Amino acid sequence: MFKGFQQFIMRGNVMDLAVAVVIGAAFGAVVTAFVTNILNPLIAAIAGKPDFSAFSVTVNGGVIAYGLFLNALISFLLIGAGVYFFMVAPLNAWKARQARGQAPADPTTKKCPECLSEIPIAAKRCAFCTSSVGAATSA
Repeated sequence: MFKGFQQFIMRGNVMDLAVAVVIGAAFGAVVTAFVTNILNPLIAAIAGKPDFSAFSVTVNGGVIAYGLFLNALISFLLIGAGVYFFMVAPLNAWKARQARGQAPADPTTKKCPECLSEIPIAAKRCAFCTSSVGAATSA
């Protein structure tokens, strides 16, 4: 039982996920500090309020603090932008650079000439319209 648990924990994707969670939490803390200490004072200089947390509406005695939501939304958008521009976009560019010299993979599907649906390359009959496509036909 413990050996199976050890194999599960030591599997690469579990360790990668653990590292990603730790780095994500640290990145979230950095963005929260940026919003709190840099962005909110800039908002205060422009709008006259230190941040959006003071914005609220009272409806039938209940307070709706939509300013806290705006602060969280700004943090979320900044975290998303940071992850995209500093992690996703560079990784996609690196993968594209790596794949530049490689030949494209052989196709695994072809289009049916009758209904234009995707079918396996070795199919002799379309699974959708049942027309005969032959093994030599390709798109």
